[in-house]
Amino acid sequence: MMWQSYSNGLLVAIGLIMAIGAQNAFVLAQSLRREHHLSVAALCMLCDAVLVAAGVFGLASLLTQSPILLAIARWGGAAFLLVYGGQALLRAMRPQSLQAASNESRSRRAVLLATLAVTLLNPHVYLDTVLLIGSLGAQQTAPGAYAAGAASASVLWFSTLAFAAAWLAPWLAKPLTWRLIDLGVAAMMLAVAVQLIFAA
Repeated sequence: MMWQSYSNGLLVAIGLIMAIGAQNAFVLAQSLRREHHLSVAALCMLCDAVLVAAGVFGLASLLTQSPILLAIARWGGAAFLLVYGGQALLRAMRPQSLQAASNESRSRRAVLLATLAVTLLNPHVYLDTVLLIGSLGAQQTAPGAYAAGAASASVLWFSTLAFAAAWLAPWLAKPLTWRLIDLGVAAMMLAVAVQLIFAA
């Protein structure tokens, strides 16, 4: 059951992280310019790990004390995943490419502050990482393994962007690539939603 919890955390988190958004566009842009990109990726991984742990272990203790809250989290999480998967399918029908802006070179401090802003000032990070991932993790038989899986997804994704941005750039600029990514995201989200529904 530990590996199932780990894989659930990995699949849910990678599906959420891979969705096109401000943070991914920022990390990709920094990586393409080689402007403190490794520090940016590491900071994103750290933020994700802290937020996941706060969500999983903070909500876990709360939900285990209330069957009603646990049921709300289960059905709410399943509904969110179904909606999220549906949105990914819609995005796959009209894909967009990520464009890296060309700005002047900035200091490491300025870049890291911008990274924190893009990461922590986005309300979706709290809905996705803390509430959704946390509530799903609270229902796992091994919450620690689930949190590790979610953190692993962050490490894998941001490492890929940081180290392989130049190689990935031609493909990431193509709408077809993001159509395939969104289709994969939709499949992962819908599969976990179905698992939650049948587990109830």
